[in-house]
Amino acid sequence: MTTQQHTLALVLFSLFIAATLAITTWVSRKRQASAEEFYTGGRLFSPLENGFAIAGDYMSAASFLGISGLIALFGYDGMLYSVGFLVAWLVVLLLVAELVRNCGRFTLADVVAARMRERPVRMAAGTSSVTVSVLYLVAQMVGAGSLVALLLGGSGPQARTWTVVGVGALMVVYVAFGGMRATTWIQIVKAVLLMGGAIALTAFVLVRFHGDLGALLTTAADRSGHGRDFLAPGLKYGGDWTARLDFISLGLALVLGTAGLPHILSRFYTVPTARAARRSVVWSIGLIGSFYLMTIVLGFGAAAVVGTDAVRSANPAGNTAVPLLALDLGGGAGSTGGAVLFAVVAAVAFATILAVVAGITLASSASVAHDLYASLRRRRAKQRSEVAVARTAAVGIGAVAIGLGLLAQDLNVAFLVGLAFAVAASANLPALLYALFWSRFTTRGAIWAVYGGLVPSVLLVLLSPVVSGTPESMFPGVDFHLFPLQNPGLVSIPLGFLAGWLGTVTSPEAPDRAKHAETEVRALTGAGAV
Repeated sequence: MTTQQHTLALVLFSLFIAATLAITTWVSRKRQASAEEFYTGGRLFSPLENGFAIAGDYMSAASFLGISGLIALFGYDGMLYSVGFLVAWLVVLLLVAELVRNCGRFTLADVVAARMRERPVRMAAGTSSVTVSVLYLVAQMVGAGSLVALLLGGSGPQARTWTVVGVGALMVVYVAFGGMRATTWIQIVKAVLLMGGAIALTAFVLVRFHGDLGALLTTAADRSGHGRDFLAPGLKYGGDWTARLDFISLGLALVLGTAGLPHILSRFYTVPTARAARRSVVWSIGLIGSFYLMTIVLGFGAAAVVGTDAVRSANPAGNTAVPLLALDLGGGAGSTGGAVLFAVVAAVAFATILAVVAGITLASSASVAHDLYASLRRRRAKQRSEVAVARTAAVGIGAVAIGLGLLAQDLNVAFLVGLAFAVAASANLPALLYALFWSRFTTRGAIWAVYGGLVPSVLLVLLSPVVSGTPESMFPGVDFHLFPLQNPGLVSIPLGFLAGWLGTVTSPEAPDRAKHAETEVRALTGAGAV
């Protein structure tokens, strides 16, 4: 990259950071002493605003950088992420959105603990929510490191390290001072920028190939080094049965995981009614669906225009495919058009990362304060003290995410998000669905459902090729992997549901059918909802 490109990209980065800090400063001047104001922004957002914010929260670095990179490297198999991330929203729309809004207040644990003994259930759900959030944050940190390493003309560890630390510091500032109001407006701005950037890039790719999708796919296949196999299933998940089972495992995690993501569920509490929550999801599905269609064009466009080998040489995981595509479409290295387009795309990607980490950090700090801290106190925590704990928790969560992000720098961001989805689908979703729909569900069932999914999923990740045993692992020099699959969803998701059922049928505690009836009426009608 030339000095001109460096300067322009850094200027755009700085402008976005300044704008988001201005939003945070403006919002922080308004009183946010109560938990409702800090966690939900006072529940004052419209369905349109919340729909854009949900889209901004969901369309992460994994979507913009990781999926396009996987498609550029593996063709058809990389499209699984686009399809899985989108289909997952049907589960959210049909089973979760309105019911969660009616039954909860701030966090996932509010819904699960509504008819249980609160303290143990909140401890379990809070622990699970923080674990999922930290895994998701790691993916965003890796994306930030890859992006700025490319921006600065190399992939030196020092540049990546300081980038990860800087993103962690910014997310703590956004959450600690701005709360949900600042986070929401940052996500709305980011969603508009991301959609605008994706539309522009997609249009450039289609113009390059005169609108001929056949020519785009043929050229991508020719330049991939794999020929027609690039457009057929099996390049990444074909061959032996382990790869095929990994494909099924990943698909399950992506489709079921969204409904268990804490930062997505918390967005349903920012609107005044359940109807507004459902309308928010409809808006977000329209935005997210069109965006994922564009990531497919961008992925094949990167393979066709840049070339798979060039994408892999710039970043082995493919995380920089889209910025490289922008550079080429604008006229190539050294051209003014290339510099401008690259800088815009890099700034949009960086905005994507900052907005998503703010939402995740807020959700996880809410779980620490509202679920874990409040449960550990013998008496109910005052709201002012709970908000102070949430702000402090943001610092600790940021530090953990920074440390893990530095360890996982060479992994694909979409792949890392797939792991977070697997843990969410294994630990959070079984407890949530049982609590909403099964009248016999008990406290023991809820605790077993959470830990029965959380512990196996995390343990299987630690014992998988993701952590050790291959050159692409987090610790390539050692080998203690015992589990052959990279994504644990195929095993851990059924275990979560099985543990919840087993805990319930073996529980000496009789289910509280009266409370279930009350919860059911509230979930379906909104009567008594906060």
